[in-house]
Amino acid sequence: MPLLPEESQIHESAQGPRATSAPSGRTAPTPRPVPGPRPAAPPRPGRPGPARPMPPAQRTSRESAPAVKPGPSAPAAPAAVPTESAPAGSTEQPQIQLIPASVEGALDAAEEAVDLLLDSGRAPGEVLVITTGDPHPWATHELSFGDTAYWAQHDAGDDVFYADAGAAERATKRPVVVVALNGGADEVAATALPLALGRAGALLIVCGDPQRINSLLGAGV
Repeated sequence: MPLLPEESQIHESAQGPRATSAPSGRTAPTPRPVPGPRPAAPPRPGRPGPARPMPPAQRTSRESAPAVKPGPSAPAAPAAVPTESAPAGSTEQPQIQLIPASVEGALDAAEEAVDLLLDSGRAPGEVLVITTGDPHPWATHELSFGDTAYWAQHDAGDDVFYADAGAAERATKRPVVVVALNGGADEVAATALPLALGRAGALLIVCGDPQRINSLLGAGV
């Protein structure tokens, strides 16, 4: 049967398209991807250069950075009170500041005020402290050596001087006077406040109950 070989050749030739593929050992070239836009590099913290759009969260965190803390101030934020009874035309009118404090805490508040004054640059000899109740422990200790030695330290003027309201009239003028309403009758405080105002060259600080202070200042100053 002569046709059988031809059929087998035709059958083999039908496989021709597969035979014409790339020779063995060679692979068809792989198509390369088309390059696209590169993602923007994340900004480096603290890097100088032109400002880039920042996410709202970062911008908010920068804007909400904690503010600088204020420096130390007088205890309980003393409020200034106008000195209505100061002589008209006076150019050395002292400022009055009130530090709210209880009777038991008035002396401690006065001590804190003195510390702040010294820390701010005031010389110790520029400060006079007057108490309306129990004397300051320093005054009690110094008076134990005699009245003359006690007032000699006042006259030296090189340290903070503590005086009882009953003896404060003997004290001379100093730039700053601090009054501690740590007790005593209203009559004593009403006398001590105008006396302290007259002894204060630049600043009068009163530590005590604000309502009582305003009442006494209105009545005696």
